[in-house]
Amino acid sequence: MADNVASLFRGTAAHSPSMAALARESDGVGPIDFCIPCNPYFPTPGMFDELAGRLREIITYYPSSADTITAELCALLQLPPSCVAMGNGSTELITWIDHLLVRESLAIPVPTFGRWTDQPMETGKRVDMFPLMESNGFALDPAQYIEFIRARGTRVAVICNPNNPDGGFLSRRAVVNFMDQLQDLDLIVIDESFLEFADAENDPSVVEEAVLRPNVIVLRSLGKNFGLHGIRFGYLVANPALAGKIRSMLPKWNLNSFAETVVFMLKEHGAEYMESLHLVRRDRLDMARQLSALPGLTVYPSQGNFLFVRLPVGAEGTVVRDRLLSEHRILVRECGNKIGSSSRFLRLVVRPETDVRRLVSGMEQVLYGSRRGAAVPELGTGTSYSSGTAAVDRLISETNGVGMPLAAQAAAMPSLPPAQTWPGPAPAQAPTGMPGLVPAPAPAAAMMPPQQQPAARMPAPAPPQQQPMPAVAQMPNVAQMPGVAQMQPAPQMQPAAQMMPQAPQMSAVAQMAQMAQAAQAQAQRQQAPIPAVAQAPSPAAQAQARSMQPPPQVPAMPAMAPAPAAGLGQTGMPGLRNRGLTAAQVRGRTEPEPAPAPQPTGWPTAGAMYNQVG
Repeated sequence: MADNVASLFRGTAAHSPSMAALARESDGVGPIDFCIPCNPYFPTPGMFDELAGRLREIITYYPSSADTITAELCALLQLPPSCVAMGNGSTELITWIDHLLVRESLAIPVPTFGRWTDQPMETGKRVDMFPLMESNGFALDPAQYIEFIRARGTRVAVICNPNNPDGGFLSRRAVVNFMDQLQDLDLIVIDESFLEFADAENDPSVVEEAVLRPNVIVLRSLGKNFGLHGIRFGYLVANPALAGKIRSMLPKWNLNSFAETVVFMLKEHGAEYMESLHLVRRDRLDMARQLSALPGLTVYPSQGNFLFVRLPVGAEGTVVRDRLLSEHRILVRECGNKIGSSSRFLRLVVRPETDVRRLVSGMEQVLYGSRRGAAVPELGTGTSYSSGTAAVDRLISETNGVGMPLAAQAAAMPSLPPAQTWPGPAPAQAPTGMPGLVPAPAPAAAMMPPQQQPAARMPAPAPPQQQPMPAVAQMPNVAQMPGVAQMQPAPQMQPAAQMMPQAPQMSAVAQMAQMAQAAQAQAQRQQAPIPAVAQAPSPAAQAQARSMQPPPQVPAMPAMAPAPAAGLGQTGMPGLRNRGLTAAQVRGRTEPEPAPAPQPTGWPTAGAMYNQVG
């Protein structure tokens, strides 16, 4: 298998190779699967035996119509069939949502499930991608997301709750408030594909809200929580008009005989299903504890049946993935091809303890060799290291995530052109390396008028024949930032006589850039040529320049409180992000620990399905 590992992954740019492809390369036996996020405890062995005994019947004959299978599922979940549409996997439903209900634009936080970004772009829609900051533990701030949607003028908004791949979770109250503030949008989709595994609160689902609201769809994937990805079945819940519009476009036999057989078996196995969710939640805590003990490895708290981990500094995700597969027969999901992520991140599916021990042992050998404590420590402040998402974090935070300058500098700038809209897939040379992401402008220091540019050192008088004033692109720590030269052309310099002889105080953004690469900046400043001045400024020139000089200190812009939807304009600016919290502080439980619910006696309803806290 070792010789074919790289080629297998190169052939599946959007995901990992299928288990069938991996099994064909290893004499019919696949690896231990930490990649595909399905329930390892359901169906039960007895259910698999029943399916095996009926195999010939199942694959020989046509299934019943989709209406018959949907009616059986709705009877189990106590949902009105008119509000439900079942699909051949959630991706079929995403496809029809895009074709029928997304007219021009869709907003989605990234990183996330790839079909929410790829599907609309494939049909020529504009996809407005809201970056989840690595510095904030990839936590979604609904208020800032709403302001981003308003600023972009997006017509469809999507939230995955919990989010894939990081497991980020929003409380039911936060999701309902999000829907309240965006009642005027064409559509809001809440993707609850992994919500069955959450235990952060008693009743996180908004399925009842979807039935009553005119513009809300809740999406669910049955394959993940039932442990049956290969059957390809999922469903959506919406008001009868929306659900009927989707249902009318689906083929009469879009659901296969395996899906029908499983749906009709479920009513006898409700207690086993709830127990399987309890076991996954227990294993998630134990797996996070074991992985957190690995030196240099960061584990982000999750409410899904997977964990998002950041590898130690110096570790390359593709190398770790390939070695785990070829040397230890362990399959993991490397996230370098997810928009908003980088190859420094892995998504690891929750599995039983025996499998986790094998994973931890394999990662120890791959990451550290024979020395248990040999992991490279995190580089300290002032180094030049940054992962792919950290670079995006820096660029987005300087513009509040919407391509706008900070308020303190906006008054001194000419009007910016409206944000570029992309009718199809993002340009090949996106500044941040993330296709479809809203283009972030250059750091504020490079965008200010020339007479307000912060100087690296005091300009000194010199004869006119000496070397000319260096361009802004040659200043340390500005042009060296990723994508800056492509995002903003160097501004034309003003005559030296119009410049102040005293350098203004460096802006906060330029200071951040200088601190990020302190060692290089210091060496470059020592070697930088002294700018030339054509002649000493006259008193009149000094007075003119002084009138154009900005205040020596600009106060930091305070965080803006979330405004109601009706009051948000197309140019609203979100508040600055809190960059001081750890992942543990911005994630985890959002409400007090709920009391244990009574043991279920049968199959749970759609709402009660999520109320059993293990």
